[in-house]
Amino acid sequence: MQMESCKPQSFFQDIRSRELNGFRVRKRPYSGVDSSGFSEVGAVAVEHNGFDTPPLAVSFCKTSKNFHILAVSDEDGYVSLFDSRRRHPYFASYQENAEKARLYEWVAHDNAVFDVCWIKDDTCILTASGDQSIKVWDAQEKKCTGMLMGHTGSVKSLCPHPSNPDLVVSGSRDGSFAIWDLRGGSRTRRGDIWIPSTAVVKGAHLSPRMKRVKRAKAASMSITSVLYLKDEVSIATAGAVDSVIKFWDTRNLKALVTQASPHSTSVAKERRLHGISSLSQDSNGVFISASCMDNRIYLYNVLNLEKGPINSFSGCRIESFYVKSTISPDAAHILSGSSDGSAYIWQVNKPLADPILLKSHEGEVTAVDWCSSELGKIATSSDDYSVRVWDMQSSCSSSSRSPSSIRRRGMAIPNMEPRNIFMHEEPSSSTKDSRSLCPPDEVADQLNSHNPITMPKISTPESQKQQFSLELDLQETFEKTPDAALKSPASVLNPPPSLKRKTIRDYFLASS
Repeated sequence: MQMESCKPQSFFQDIRSRELNGFRVRKRPYSGVDSSGFSEVGAVAVEHNGFDTPPLAVSFCKTSKNFHILAVSDEDGYVSLFDSRRRHPYFASYQENAEKARLYEWVAHDNAVFDVCWIKDDTCILTASGDQSIKVWDAQEKKCTGMLMGHTGSVKSLCPHPSNPDLVVSGSRDGSFAIWDLRGGSRTRRGDIWIPSTAVVKGAHLSPRMKRVKRAKAASMSITSVLYLKDEVSIATAGAVDSVIKFWDTRNLKALVTQASPHSTSVAKERRLHGISSLSQDSNGVFISASCMDNRIYLYNVLNLEKGPINSFSGCRIESFYVKSTISPDAAHILSGSSDGSAYIWQVNKPLADPILLKSHEGEVTAVDWCSSELGKIATSSDDYSVRVWDMQSSCSSSSRSPSSIRRRGMAIPNMEPRNIFMHEEPSSSTKDSRSLCPPDEVADQLNSHNPITMPKISTPESQKQQFSLELDLQETFEKTPDAALKSPASVLNPPPSLKRKTIRDYFLASS
């Protein structure tokens, strides 16, 4: 009898069938912390072969069907995928939690991975490393499909184009930022696909004094964060040298378009210069937040950059460039790590109010992220070698809507009940999407366990549902005048036919 050829196991079969022989340690009690509506729903250790390693970046999947998958990169060059839906018994150690929640892991680089992001509907992952390279990974096969080479220093930050996943911008410790097109590249003798940059700007954040120095220190010219803005042609960059955010037009990179800073030029000369550790933008691209090493997070409106920050948030300690912050997708909250071991959350419309403190970590809280598809879910990472997932209860949701979120909400937010891994309608078993990042059997095990997954119900009261109509009460934030219409977020992201200007560059030039 002829035996069938044995095919290698798929990504999902391997997840289900692999044996876990992790390093056992003394059990560490799990303590759920409830702080002003936030509760810790899980904590996992970041360790490989029994050795702990500090996490450096965290990123939730971007699509609704995979939103619960969390990618974590670390100092040892690994990328790990965790299922954030997993609930863990209180008596389990973080290592045991990691064994149960980890979907897979692999060595992405032979050096630290400083940034990680999902692209192409969560089928691919980009990693930025201290080995001066960027790699493109097939998330299902864990296979490198491209190497982006050209930086001469550690790559610190990545950001994909808002609508074209083949375009990526990166920032490096060598002081440059580069733009890449993943559709290019050539195959090397080893079989690797090498992709060169399409454009590079060197010394993007060198001060005039530093430009006269032949050999400026790398730490004083490093690009710490980059953003591909929602107008699809503009890029924002920040560096370690000062608190200035620079804006560039990808169609003409010879000179920057404009810049923004919390201090005027004259005041900045008298002050000690503080670098920026991270930049973030909301889902509409109206607001940009910047974590500054003066222990403040500044919020800018892209239409009024010349006026400086519209708000600032204080209370956290930003004592290293590993401490990051990010604005929520709906621009209602800002989440930040801190060197004091806590995570901080502010309401954007209440900058002077005391922030919410999440205090479970035992070391500096570094990278943080919001889940874009599940309201109120966040992830925090720390030098205590752990990553924690938190859920915001519905009572903590802000009752007032932000200028950015108003434009998105044309209907009530649906209830978020426990479901299978797919957020859309479940197909038959014969046609199930094979590229999902968690096997259906894994979910079945969870639903049949003694500790079933329960998610907080986040719904809109009946009395408020009528308020979420397509009329969208914009009067709460913007005056309905012709002048205000020109300054509204919609005029940048979707300008009326009477205006030929389509990018923030045109608005900057028009206002000058």
